[in-house]
Amino acid sequence: MTRTIVESKTKTAIIGFDQPFCVIGERINPTGRKKLAAELEAGDFSTVEADALAQVAAGATVLDVNSGAVFTNKMAEDTRYADNNFVEPPLMRELIERVQAIVDVPLCIDSSVPGALEAGLAACEGRPLLNSVTGEEERLELVLPLVKKYNVPVVAISNDDTGISEDPEVRFAVAKKIVERAADFGIPAHDIVVDPLVMPIGAMGTAGLQVFTLVRRLRDELGVNTTCGASNISFGLPNRHGINNAFLPMAMATGMTSAIMNPVALPVSQAKIAEKKAELAAAGIVLPDGMDDETFVTIFGLGSMKARPGSEMAAIRAANFLTDNDPSGAEWIRFNRPPVAEGEGRARTGRRKRA
Repeated sequence: MTRTIVESKTKTAIIGFDQPFCVIGERINPTGRKKLAAELEAGDFSTVEADALAQVAAGATVLDVNSGAVFTNKMAEDTRYADNNFVEPPLMRELIERVQAIVDVPLCIDSSVPGALEAGLAACEGRPLLNSVTGEEERLELVLPLVKKYNVPVVAISNDDTGISEDPEVRFAVAKKIVERAADFGIPAHDIVVDPLVMPIGAMGTAGLQVFTLVRRLRDELGVNTTCGASNISFGLPNRHGINNAFLPMAMATGMTSAIMNPVALPVSQAKIAEKKAELAAAGIVLPDGMDDETFVTIFGLGSMKARPGSEMAAIRAANFLTDNDPSGAEWIRFNRPPVAEGEGRARTGRRKRA
């Protein structure tokens, strides 16, 4: 049975067909997050640390750490900051050190810059997952030696020099090529986690069927574990959580063993609360005096003011139970226990603990 071992200094995560689904938290990624990128440029890692803690609390098994920041202001002072090969290696090192100082789950080092991958590998305690290698010749020659040197597993993305194919046969062929080339370096198939590339269902009606078929073939013919960017399937569509919640258990049933995703349901914003209150006022609905915002968002189905596990996590936990990867449903029961209120349960010491 194929098992991919990922480790921190103190914890082990096993990705495998007979294991609970591995959730790789995606939030530590400045790509498309201008506020986070600006914080990192200013040397502020508070959001990174908060995201690390929240994702682990929500049930992430592994944390992805991506260093793809653009330092816009520094570019004006020093043109080297326009080059990711200059920016990312020291940033990746700092991100890894900051994250593993406050949480003890294994990490996934994520960058398109080989220098950043190596900087992360050098800073990381344990056996991280490396994200990623593709079927492009240059990428294979740069990344696979790092995988061998540090003896780590790697995410293999099913695109090559021709780009991303819409043909699932081509994507399978690229995955097979990567597995075979890795073998030439002495890297076993159990250390390859293939990302077959999930297309948006809104743009390609067969996207779901394609990935389900690909995952079965990758499991049965190549014997490899698989992952994906889970939210890609719902890109551009309304009620994305509804689609994600259906997609993940279906993918798990076909053999997918992990996903890079956001495990956290983000807190309801004050703007959303104000919008809802204005809507109710316009309808003539008078709220009770003294109703706090948490009670308000709960009653009106807006979510919570606090970060909590997202609905996708409930779907994954249920699927683990249904596929007998949660013996006796212990994790499902634990997941559904009400949270302990502040001041209840074990005495608090006031000391900050690693998550």
